[in-house]
Amino acid sequence: MSEKISVVINTYNAAEHLEKVLNHLKGFDEILVCDMESTDGTIEIATRYGCKIVTFPKGDNQICEPARNFAIKSASHKWVLVVDADELVPEPLKEYLYERIKDGTFNGALAIARKNMFMGKFSNGTPDYQLRFFQRDRATWPETIHSRPKIDGPVFNTPNKDNLSLLHLDDLSIARRIDKMNVYSDYEVDKRRNKSYNFIKLFTRPLWFFLKQYLIGKGFKDGNRGIVKSYMAAIYQIMLMSKVIERTKQS
Repeated sequence: MSEKISVVINTYNAAEHLEKVLNHLKGFDEILVCDMESTDGTIEIATRYGCKIVTFPKGDNQICEPARNFAIKSASHKWVLVVDADELVPEPLKEYLYERIKDGTFNGALAIARKNMFMGKFSNGTPDYQLRFFQRDRATWPETIHSRPKIDGPVFNTPNKDNLSLLHLDDLSIARRIDKMNVYSDYEVDKRRNKSYNFIKLFTRPLWFFLKQYLIGKGFKDGNRGIVKSYMAAIYQIMLMSKVIERTKQS
């Protein structure tokens, strides 16, 4: 009996890209949408494509991580591929995943290369590996923002090839991207509430993240877009550190 895969998508008002995402998931054994009480037609799209739908109460959540474990445990099959509602799965990647598990001997998890869109084009830099393919009962996803699932077993990387990479359609305007950074940094402040930043760190940390994005991440391959993206990485750190300092003074 061949191994089966459930695709798990966490959604909240994800109608913008969801139909395109679902069109790229044909052939998987199950598509599960875990929705956080969307109001924009997300459920209607998921229903039309025959997805299994479960609901997680949104409450005050602005991020999907609190719903990840619930979504994963709701999947019907042993193997789970987690896909965000703005990510495309190329056909060769689907074939690669089924090939890895077809004989039942693979017992690890896979971090999948991801290409990110920025200012209208996919970046040419270092791939952004995301740990997204694993056995349902061997993964636990922390509820903190930008967390990585904890896997009971070995983790391997997929080959760094364009046709085996997730395609991230997160092509926000700069204004919307800054809004998103503001929300994310609010959540991350809680993770850093015991941190302190002196003068040297306030200066060097943003510089390091700029250089990390531009040089190590090969942002230089993207010309002016790469410079802007690297500045955005530095700006996020400035926002985050400023909020940590502000909260420390308030308390």
